[in-house]
Amino acid sequence: MADPDLDDIARRMDGAKEVLRKEFAGLRTGRASAALLEPVMVEAYGASMPINQVGTVSVPESRMVTVQVWDRSLVGAVEKAIRNAGLGLNPAADGQLMRVPIPALSEERRIELTKIAGKYTEQCRIAVRNVRRDGMETLKRMEKAHEISEDDHRLWSEEIQRLTDEHIKAIDEALAHKEEEILQV
Repeated sequence: MADPDLDDIARRMDGAKEVLRKEFAGLRTGRASAALLEPVMVEAYGASMPINQVGTVSVPESRMVTVQVWDRSLVGAVEKAIRNAGLGLNPAADGQLMRVPIPALSEERRIELTKIAGKYTEQCRIAVRNVRRDGMETLKRMEKAHEISEDDHRLWSEEIQRLTDEHIKAIDEALAHKEEEILQV
């Protein structure tokens, strides 16, 4: 008797949650976060590089992110990359130190950010449901090939559904937490 790989299903569902966590980290909440600059790509040395590969990103205070650029010749490129990243940030160069003040969010922007968070969450739910569908199809194939019995199919289906429900619940809790964080004034 072969068993479906529940560890693989859980790992793939966890992967979807991790992607959501990273997307949430990139959403501005009015508070500074080093993760805010993670999606910023800098044109450096003839290639596009993540900002954390050309400087040290830190958060010295709640409304300020700094980037200590390692190579003086890249200061302009880092400044341009932050400005053009679509984050609504306006960096100021001070030698090799890039100061990025985090402005307060307007009410309209907060509402817009909660909608974006909702879209990210729905994409994550869809990814988890796709993993569940793949697991269920595997069970059907195994039953058809007489590798598992009808009863085993039902038991494994319930287990896959339990995993799915746990992950969806965690995703919804993450959304509620992120919306609360965004809407705090």
